[in-house]
Amino acid sequence: MQRRQFSLSAATVAAASLGGAFVLPGTALAQGKPPQDGVDYLTLDKAATLEAPAGKIEVVEFFWYSCPHCNRFEPQLEAWLKKLPKDVFFRRAPVSFRPDFEPQQKLYYTLEAMGKVDAMQKKVFDAIHVEKQSLTTADQIIAWAGVQGLDKAKFAETYNSFPIATKVRKATQLQDQYKVQGVPALGVAGKYYTDGTQAGTMERALVVTDFLVASARKK
Repeated sequence: MQRRQFSLSAATVAAASLGGAFVLPGTALAQGKPPQDGVDYLTLDKAATLEAPAGKIEVVEFFWYSCPHCNRFEPQLEAWLKKLPKDVFFRRAPVSFRPDFEPQQKLYYTLEAMGKVDAMQKKVFDAIHVEKQSLTTADQIIAWAGVQGLDKAKFAETYNSFPIATKVRKATQLQDQYKVQGVPALGVAGKYYTDGTQAGTMERALVVTDFLVASARKK
């Protein structure tokens, strides 16, 4: 999904879907050579905030639960994570391109706070994209969590807590620091940004990410 284009049907017409990524017409895809700065990825003018422990290289996935491209990318990402080097620290950052994205940001961080991301991440995507449920308001999300067997009262309390609001604010600041142009997208080491538009496909964006991780490791 492109930044600030919120009609998915219009966006699908305006751009081509390639390899589960949202790709603008005319996107350059460099073949047979190392990823190029300004083509396959972007280098930030100012370093973004990191949460990785010392000695770790941070990779951030920017996503939105309601984005069909994020849904299609999730299995690729999960396979990539299974081979993650020990010196790489991974985290997710749900985006908010407009205020009504916030309930799903809070959904992710509530699951994280309850230690339920691994168990529930796919279920959230399936609820939205397979079962066609609407999870766009706090009431809908809290009701859904209860149906999934989570402690509804604890979920609601956590969802509405100050720590979750703080995480949401920081996630939105982080997406602005990385100048996120669309989702899914990846940030590396607080310095580099890539997505399906830059790399050509999200599958190749993971290859570019591996290249950037290796570059950060050398430095």
